[in-house]
Amino acid sequence: MQADTPELCVVQTTLATEAQAAELARAVVRARLGACVQMQAIRSVYVWQEQVRNEPEWLLSIKTRRTRYPQLQAWLREHHPYDTPEIVCLPVHQASPDYATWVATNTGEA
Repeated sequence: MQADTPELCVVQTTLATEAQAAELARAVVRARLGACVQMQAIRSVYVWQEQVRNEPEWLLSIKTRRTRYPQLQAWLREHHPYDTPEIVCLPVHQASPDYATWVATNTGEA
């Protein structure tokens, strides 16, 4: 794999609790939809049901291949507890060849 790696992406989603985030992260990796999932505690300010909310959340950053995104998105929609979950795909323009190979290897079909 070359250093220019348009096939890699990072998919972000958020969850309300650390336990939910950890459970979802483990399941994504087990399903080989993501090679690695990083979890971060964050605070989100947003409008929901006509009210401005200010809530703690957990941000998941899922490292995967762009070709796996449709399956990952469908899986997240099915397993995510939110009515309207954030599911955002961010392209990775460059990565080290070894890392890109590792992501590709660990996001193969289960």
